[in-house]
Amino acid sequence: MSYRTFEDVKEVILSAHKNTEAGDKVGFYNTWAENYDQDVGLLDYRAPSLAANCLSPCFHGDRVTAVILDVACGTGLVAAQLKRMGFRHFVGVDGSKGMLELANKTGLYQDLKQCMLGDEPLPVQAGQFDVVVIVGALSDGQVPVRVIRELCQATRPGGYVCMTTRGNHDNLEYKAALERELELMEGAGLWGHVAITEVEEWEKAVAEPEKGYIPGVVTCTCCRASPLRS
Repeated sequence: MSYRTFEDVKEVILSAHKNTEAGDKVGFYNTWAENYDQDVGLLDYRAPSLAANCLSPCFHGDRVTAVILDVACGTGLVAAQLKRMGFRHFVGVDGSKGMLELANKTGLYQDLKQCMLGDEPLPVQAGQFDVVVIVGALSDGQVPVRVIRELCQATRPGGYVCMTTRGNHDNLEYKAALERELELMEGAGLWGHVAITEVEEWEKAVAEPEKGYIPGVVTCTCCRASPLRS
């Protein structure tokens, strides 16, 4: 791992925006994996801790036995936060082999699966998990909005889905589409909102003309039923 600066991180993240094909994105994350934890630290990326802090007071079950699906798990930052809160059983899914290799080294996960979200079905059984989390991947050019129905399907009735998205200018269209899908699913009786946390200082801005920090939002829902795959 080499010494990095915030300017290095900006260059890396802005280069990711140029990768539109799935294979290019996987290659980007495979290359970034080695420096990922250091770089998001420089970015002051708060989503993993914010998501864990939103989920924790909502969950009233047995944390020691609860099984958590960490979707787009990366190197394991969210699982590490949740372990500090008493959760012990994690299954991780990510499209990047490089990220999964680092996640495996943490010793946090009982199972890890490689999957290109949106291009391939989520490789888990329906109704299997007490909690499903997806942090950092629900954004423009990353995971399509329709994937949240698969997250609900993977969650047992009465279980929770915790998700995050950015609120900066470049992601507003995606954020609005996500909110519409959440409302449709709530209207269909698939889940209900439990907690929504809006945060002004989500992570440091990297794209012009944004300055300082960009905003973001954490949404926790309680699943009532599992939608069938189309």
